[in-house]
Amino acid sequence: MERLELIEIRLRSALEPEILQITDDSHLHAGHSGAKSGGGHFSVTIVSRHFKNKTTVQRHRMVYDTLKDLIPKEVHALSIRALAPDEPG
Repeated sequence: MERLELIEIRLRSALEPEILQITDDSHLHAGHSGAKSGGGHFSVTIVSRHFKNKTTVQRHRMVYDTLKDLIPKEVHALSIRALAPDEPG
């Protein structure tokens, strides 16, 4: 299974997002030490009711906890934009 697909399955299952966009940015980091070890670089935008009344740190922790077994081997770097449904995007 591809990394991007694996990330999507995990996030959809755990956080039930209304919106989920995942971008593989690995090609932008060719030659980077993390890229050499095989880990990918990804950007995630996720809108989930589970983020309501949570701080940015708490939201990011929820995403990282969902993907913790993929970090750092499969996911070297992760840029996260996490919003609750009622927040302006």
